[in-house]
Amino acid sequence: MLQVGDAFPDFSLLNQDAETVTKADLAGAPAVIYFYPKDDTTGCTAEACEFQELAPDFSGSESPGARVVGVSPDSAKSHRKFADKYSLGFTLLADTEQLLANACGVWVEKSMYGKKYMGVERTTFVINAEGIVTAVFNKVKPKGHAKEVLASLK
Repeated sequence: MLQVGDAFPDFSLLNQDAETVTKADLAGAPAVIYFYPKDDTTGCTAEACEFQELAPDFSGSESPGARVVGVSPDSAKSHRKFADKYSLGFTLLADTEQLLANACGVWVEKSMYGKKYMGVERTTFVINAEGIVTAVFNKVKPKGHAKEVLASLK
C-alpha cells in the first residue's frame, strides 16, 4: 500500500468519456484519488454523491484547488452511465485490468459470506501538485468521507 511521502504511480486510463488520462494530466494541483469497488452500488453511490456535493469546496478558493478522481474496475461505458445518472462532474477512471489498483496496493483478497474473491479495498489518496502522496485514507466508510478528505486539504 502506498504511504505518505511515496510518489503516486504513473498511469494511463480511460475516463467516462473514453479519453486517456495520465498522472501527468493531474500535475500542477493537488488531487484526491479515491478507489471504490463498483459503479451504482449503495456505498459507492453515497461516496460519489458526497464528493459531487462538495465539488465546489474542493476546487474553490478556500481549498488548494484539488481535483477529485474516482477509480474502479468498471468500464468507461459503465462510468458514463454512473456519472450521468447522478450528475457527477468529476473524472472517473476505468481501471479494468486493476493495474493502478495493484500499483497502489488496493486490489486485495476480500471475503463475503465465506467466499473469497479479489476486489478494491475502498481507499483514498491525496497527492500534491508534484504527485507525492500527502494523505492516505484506508478502509473508508462512504458516509462522511468526502468531508474528512476536504478537511485534510485545508
